[in-house]
Formats: sequence, structure tokens, C-alpha cells
Amino acid sequence: MSMNNKQRWLGGVVLLGGGALLAALLLKGKEELHQQETQVRHPVEQVRQANPENQPEAVPLQPLTVDVETEKRLLAEQKRAREKANAEQEAKAAEFLRMQQQAEAEAARKAAEEYAALNARRKSAQDSSDNIPPELVNDAKNKAATAAKTTAAEEAKKKAELEQKRREQAAAKEKVDADNKRKAEAEQKAKAEADAKRKAAEKAKAEEAKKKAEADAKHKAEEAKKKAEAEKARQIMDGDSGSNSGKQWMVQVALAANQANADALAAKLRAKGYKVTQSKTSKGIRIMVGPAKDREAADATRKKINSDSSLNMKSAWVIDWVPLDQR
Repeated sequence: MSMNNKQRWLGGVVLLGGGALLAALLLKGKEELHQQETQVRHPVEQVRQANPENQPEAVPLQPLTVDVETEKRLLAEQKRAREKANAEQEAKAAEFLRMQQQAEAEAARKAAEEYAALNARRKSAQDSSDNIPPELVNDAKNKAATAAKTTAAEEAKKKAELEQKRREQAAAKEKVDADNKRKAEAEQKAKAEADAKRKAAEKAKAEEAKKKAEADAKHKAEEAKKKAEAEKARQIMDGDSGSNSGKQWMVQVALAANQANADALAAKLRAKGYKVTQSKTSKGIRIMVGPAKDREAADATRKKINSDSSLNMKSAWVIDWVPLDQR
């Protein structure tokens, strides 16, 4: 425990004890005053109790004067008692304060003596350290040099460990990069192979579709050829090979009620690239597209016109039409 802490602790103990003693003295004085007040009775009551037989007698002035004087005397006695008690308490408090100051002075003196002794010991130790032999000084220097060498060796060892760790981390990073590169190359190769397979499949599919289209076209051509041959044979068998030389295959698109409507429909068809022919009948003006070389060509034109939503002509049909000048 330091010197200042001792002084504070001693001063606190002294103050605490002095406060307790002062409180006890004040409490005791208060109790004594209370007892004196309770013991002193009212003068008039004392006179009446002392002379119970004289109470009926009517003495108007003399008893009042006696009572007042007695009361004054008792009050003066009480005042003197209080002043005495206060004086005693003040004397006790002064004595306690003196004792407290004396204790504080004693504590300060002891603290000063201890502080002086401590300074003396420190000075003595310093003087003794100045007289250290050279051997001890050299020994201390050698120890310091050894410690410095040890520290340098430890630092070098730590540095080598850090360098080794850095190399290991670099090697691990290179390995990870190599693995990633290998994975990326493998993925790229797999993707290229998949693309090649997809392109090969698409090429095979396209060739198959081409072959199928060619087969369909060949089949249609053969069917058309067979149909034409059959039609030609039928005409030969029917004997109509020379009588219907003026017949033409036409596609009748509509039957207009007047010439204006007929011209409008014809202009729309011509805008699409069709060859339009008009023929008046008893029911209206016939709008036709053609002529076609045969019925199959006319039927193909009919399907094309019916499927064209911009023309909005869904009721076209194929007819074998002969012009009026050839009938």
C-alpha cells in the first residue's frame, strides 16, 4: 500500500470516528434537555397541588403574581441549564476537533517520515548501482548482445517460414489455375464436339428433307404425267381430239353485277400479277384468270387465289371456257 493511500485511509478512519462521537454527544444532550423539560411542571399546577385547601378562596392578585414570578424563575433556570449543556457540548466538540487535528498531524508526520525513508532507500540504491564492477557491466553487455543475436535469428527464421509459406501458396495457386484451365479446355472441347454433332445432325436432316422434297416432286411429276396421259387417252377414246381445240382452262373468280365492280376486281387481280379476262353473260360480268395450259395448272391457280387473304376470293373454281369467236 502506498503512502498516499495510507494517509487517506487513516484520515477517513479519524473522520468517521469523530463524526460518530459528535452524533452521540448531540443525541445525549438532546435527551438530557427532554428529561429536564418533562421534570419541570407548570407553576400553577404545582401551587394548586401544594395548597389544595386554598383553592376555593378567592385571592385575585397575589396568586397570579406568585405564579408569574415562579414561572420566570423556572424559565431562567431552564435557560441556564440549556446554556450549560450547550457549553458542555461545544467544549466536547472542541476537544474532539483538537484530538482529530492532533491525529491528522501525527498521520502527516508519519507519512513524511516514511516518504523521507523511502527517498533515502532510493538514493542508497542509486549510489550502489553507480559502483557496479566492470565485470558485471560487461556481463550485461554480453547478455544484451546474445539477446539481440537470438532476436535476429528468430526474425530470420520467421522470415524464412513466411517465404516458404508464400511459395507454397503460389504453387497451390498455380495448381488451381492449371486445373481451371484444363477444365475450361475440356468444356470448350466438349462444346465444340457437341456443336459438330449438332451441325452434322442438321446437315443430315437437311439432306433428308431435300431428298424427300425431290422424291415428292418426282412423284408429283409422275402423277401429273400419268394423269395427262390418262386424259389424253380418254380424249382419244372419246374422239374429241380435234373438236375441242379451242377449249381453254380458266379460273372463274367472281361474277360482277356491273362493269365498275368488274373493273375493280380485275385491277386487284392484275396487281397480283394475274392475267384477267372479262366475259359478259346474262347474269353479270364473269371475271376469269387464265388461260392455263391444262386443268392441273388451272387448279393450282385456283388454290393460290383462294388461299390469298388479301384478295378475299374464296369461291374461285376451274372451268373449261371457249371464247365466243371460237364457238
